[in-house]
Amino acid sequence: MRLIQPLDIGPVRIDMPVILAPMTGVTDRPFRTLVKRYGAGLTVTEMIASEAMIRETRQSLQKAAWDPCEEPVSMQLAGCDPARMAEAAKLNEGMGAAIIDINMGCPVKKVVNGHAGSALMREVPLAARIIEATVKAVKVPVTLKMRMGWDHDSLNAPELARIAEDLGIQLITVHGRTRCQLYSGTADWKFIANVKNAVKVPVIVNGDICSTDDARTALDQSGADGVMIGRGAYGRPWLIAQAMASLTGRPVPADPAIAEQYALVREHYQLILDLYGPVIGVNLARKHLGWYTKGLFDSAAFRGAVNQVAEPAVVLDMIEQFYAGQHAAPAMAA
Repeated sequence: MRLIQPLDIGPVRIDMPVILAPMTGVTDRPFRTLVKRYGAGLTVTEMIASEAMIRETRQSLQKAAWDPCEEPVSMQLAGCDPARMAEAAKLNEGMGAAIIDINMGCPVKKVVNGHAGSALMREVPLAARIIEATVKAVKVPVTLKMRMGWDHDSLNAPELARIAEDLGIQLITVHGRTRCQLYSGTADWKFIANVKNAVKVPVIVNGDICSTDDARTALDQSGADGVMIGRGAYGRPWLIAQAMASLTGRPVPADPAIAEQYALVREHYQLILDLYGPVIGVNLARKHLGWYTKGLFDSAAFRGAVNQVAEPAVVLDMIEQFYAGQHAAPAMAA
């Protein structure tokens, strides 16, 4: 088994390149803070639209905020206008971002219809202008996240990677799917070896890494320099730390005990309320409660009940009762 090694993104040293993926509506400051506490080589902010960043909308400023424990911070931007992307990158650099990450991988229809995200893999000249403008606008390193291509008839990730490297991109992350696959099928980690062989900058493998075994296999099949974990960390902010241990040859820590999981869920819930307020916070937290409790005793009934409750204090009581019941519960999934 190949072990990961430290890598440099310009002046930024990543001792263990196991990275939390940027995921809109999930990897906000509360979640990233908890992931970093368990251990992560790097966290990346949620994708921020360059236009919203320039207008300094409330939502974009929330997405751009981070906890000091996360530093160095990578901020991800998406957009289709080179000048606006450059301006947004400058703003983020001014806010203290150590790395600017360009999103050319998001497959969501709203983003793609705006000619951003993975739509840029069909518009390589425009993608190149965006990369060039962003790199020239800032002194901090700029990285790129993309997919294999738009579809299986246009697997142009190696070509775009070479262009990006020539324009100054210092690290490339590849999700092993095409845009047209969205999140269906399985990620093709072996294909990412084509990108790795096309460039000299570090390459990160992403997609379907949901366990330490997945992390090892993805690293071996891709030949990449590190791994990025996204959906596998839903409800398991400790997974990245486990992957870091596995990929550096150290003993893999067990999942936290139920008492620790309860304390973590309660803290996460409160952090969400503190950031978003009670109305928005209660709604945003529901998906996290679903992920945390999946597989625990009577979790389906808990999820069905808690999703109907709007009062934070009542939800916290329900969380306490649910986890208290796990100590005497039989081992079963729900």
